[in-house]
Amino acid sequence: MGLSGQPIFIMREGTERTRGRDAMHNNIAAAKVIAEAVRTSLGPRGMDKMLVDQFGDVVITNDGATILKEIDVQHPAAKMMVEVAKTQDSEVGDGTTTSVILAGELLKRAEKLIEQKIHPTVITEGFRKAAEKAIEVLEEMSIKSGIDDKVGLKNSAMTCMSSKLVSESKEMLAEICIEAIISIAEKSANGDWVADIDKVQIQKKEGESIDDTSLIKGIILDKEVVSPGMPKIAKDAKILLLQSAIEIEKTEFDAKLQITSPEQIQQFLDEEERMLRTMVEKIVNSGANVVICQKGIDDMAQHFISKAGIMAIRRVKKSDLEKLSKATGGMIYTNLNDITQDKLGFAGLVEERKIMNDSWIFIEECKDPKSVVILIRGGTELIIDEVERAIHDALCVTRDVVEDQKIVGGGGAPEVEAAIQLRKYAQTLGGREQLAVEVFADALDIVPKTLAENAGLDQIDVLMKLRAAHQAGKKFAAHDLETGDIIDDMMAIGVVEPTIVKIQAIKSATEAASMILRIDDVIAATKSAGGPPGMPPGMGGPPGMGMPPGMGMGGGMPPMM
Repeated sequence: MGLSGQPIFIMREGTERTRGRDAMHNNIAAAKVIAEAVRTSLGPRGMDKMLVDQFGDVVITNDGATILKEIDVQHPAAKMMVEVAKTQDSEVGDGTTTSVILAGELLKRAEKLIEQKIHPTVITEGFRKAAEKAIEVLEEMSIKSGIDDKVGLKNSAMTCMSSKLVSESKEMLAEICIEAIISIAEKSANGDWVADIDKVQIQKKEGESIDDTSLIKGIILDKEVVSPGMPKIAKDAKILLLQSAIEIEKTEFDAKLQITSPEQIQQFLDEEERMLRTMVEKIVNSGANVVICQKGIDDMAQHFISKAGIMAIRRVKKSDLEKLSKATGGMIYTNLNDITQDKLGFAGLVEERKIMNDSWIFIEECKDPKSVVILIRGGTELIIDEVERAIHDALCVTRDVVEDQKIVGGGGAPEVEAAIQLRKYAQTLGGREQLAVEVFADALDIVPKTLAENAGLDQIDVLMKLRAAHQAGKKFAAHDLETGDIIDDMMAIGVVEPTIVKIQAIKSATEAASMILRIDDVIAATKSAGGPPGMPPGMGGPPGMGMPPGMGMGGGMPPMM
């Protein structure tokens, strides 16, 4: 048989391939769409998005990372933009919208350079140099802050929440977040401060209002006291943290008991009771008046514990037990014989309270808690979820200032200053990289321009005034979103952001834009035809999946044996 005129299939039939300029334009267009989707939510005048998933669940938010996480994105380049927001969120906790719109703007402006026949590798190299210079400028203009700078911490947290739903209560919430971070911050071996926000537990409950959100220096357990006969409140509590069960252990292999008389049954029960009584006596002798157990507590043991006037809580999660250990300073015991009075935890108050329809155990007033709880209240579940996102961002921002100890003025001021310095830096470069650095500087202007646009101000007017103020040496000058006037120093009016948030946004955006620009070939495989594994294309799939013409699933196909 001759093969002349017959196509040769290298890849699976149906594989789509886009090459060269088309591939680049497609990827850049997808990234720009993602950036445009979140752009209107930037800044204190930004709007919220309502997202409805396939199950009808609703999320209302203006948090960039949450918006992009909830949107089910299919395009591979768009997925890379979603990754930018995720990285920004997990690394520094804020600035997700900024990083995404900056990446989108870099790609939009790079597209014009590609049309001028400038090679993508030259553009990405220029972007890399520009990013390094911008980070250098941000480091130089930063102001020292840290755990002792209460004003800087509060202003950073309030600035972060000013664009959220909770902006009316931002001062009160900022103070809660600062107190929480200061409580759990610890000095590392090299003398730097470290704050692990996993030690700040968040509990949510509808009812009351946002202003009733509170910080509890201790832990909330989603449990109730095991027996109604036990006290529901314990003051100056000495807390025993127990990992083992207060029960008689069952034998792990098949054991048979041969009982020949009723007296032996009674002896057996008496022995069980004696063992449980001994266990409870050990607890009583330790001086503990609250027992928190990871496993079960036998009914008879509950009776003895109740008679001793001790509060007991059972089946507490291991993670909660570890947090309790950090909060109360108590040791977690696995054996009742090891208990010593000096290793019990302490809390000023342990109380069972009813919140809405649930009973929760509040363990409060710990002396030096290294684990705390923020109890969020609000009118509806949607509001509480958005408050939680705002508090998470504020906690992250406070942690960033405590750990990195550098802050800059907000409102787009750092971006304008970095852009002006980059234009000067571009003059020192030769060749086409100079154009890429200038483009990077223009892209940075998207932040003040978007802030102005979202506030209903004229972008060009605002940008011209801002540039004039920065050229005059006012490095923290930005515009007042209410009036459109230029404020000479954003620091003075308390609009402050951690330097590391800005630096991370530039790093993430530059790397994502560079990666997308370097793609010149997209090969998209088809989904499996659905035939058994190992079957050649066309055998078991619908017509057109590699079958020769006339061998579809319609009439005329010979019967398969």
